[in-house]
Amino acid sequence: MGSLTATATTESGSNMEQFLCDRLLDPTQPISERFRALFSLRNLKGSAPRNALIQAIRDSSNLLAHEAAFALGQMQDYEAIPALTSILNDLSLHPIVRHEAAEALGAIGLESSLAILKNSLALDPAQEVKETCELALKRIEEMNANGTSDGSSMIEKSPFMSVDPAAPAASCSSIDELRAALLDEEKSMYERYAALFALRNQGGDEAITAIVESLGAKSALLKHEVAYVLGQLQNKDASAALSRILRDQNEHPMVRHEAAEALGSIADEQSIALLEEFSKDPEAIVSQSCEVALSMLEYERSGKSFEYLFMQDPLAQC
Repeated sequence: MGSLTATATTESGSNMEQFLCDRLLDPTQPISERFRALFSLRNLKGSAPRNALIQAIRDSSNLLAHEAAFALGQMQDYEAIPALTSILNDLSLHPIVRHEAAEALGAIGLESSLAILKNSLALDPAQEVKETCELALKRIEEMNANGTSDGSSMIEKSPFMSVDPAAPAASCSSIDELRAALLDEEKSMYERYAALFALRNQGGDEAITAIVESLGAKSALLKHEVAYVLGQLQNKDASAALSRILRDQNEHPMVRHEAAEALGSIADEQSIALLEEFSKDPEAIVSQSCEVALSMLEYERSGKSFEYLFMQDPLAQC
């Protein structure tokens, strides 16, 4: 009886996994449904989820493709390195996808990725990709200097359960010192990221104010990470600044997209109205981000989990 139960459980898990992979890779599905599948697969192990995410990093939706690369980095899956390397090398792909491939290589953290990251730092035409390679190189080099090779011990997961592109600055640093480092255009990108994550981890009104202030930085890469962090913090005091970013048609799409997702996390009435307005934005990365954010809110308000609803009865969703 026990073996029959185990077999049934295995088959059910296999069916669910296949359903999620198929849903992720089905371009006829709404982008929000494909994201639900992606978020679910990110929490699974094995070749099937990995291979589906690897296929998704060449999807026609740049938003989905970049999120798939991010997921592979967060999973720290060594087997994904060849695919991520190929993405980083492919200059025909959108910079947001190449950027996320570089960040994922840094998150996985193997020394073997140093050469490709150095090459892209020198040759990639997109500034946001160059800056991401700079971050990833520093992250891997620091791990090697501390005697690690897999990213697991030198830079721990954040309190927000994310694998961050930089270790937070020393906890003894004051808010003023961290703010000064974050806003200093002469500092390296790694130092500014380190200050950002330290401010996030400290929290509080002064830290939030400093983080919001850095949305005026010159670097699109830094601003997109700032918006991401504000979404993690879910602080309503950031709504006005994030709304300005989303409304700014001249802002880099990667920054506007993160602002949209952060507003979805904050989820006050004004934020929701703005997401509805910009779900029709001509920039697909922005409009799709708004669509996904609104869908996530809908599930959360109904008391359901955006990704884990699939885990309950996936075949009933077909």
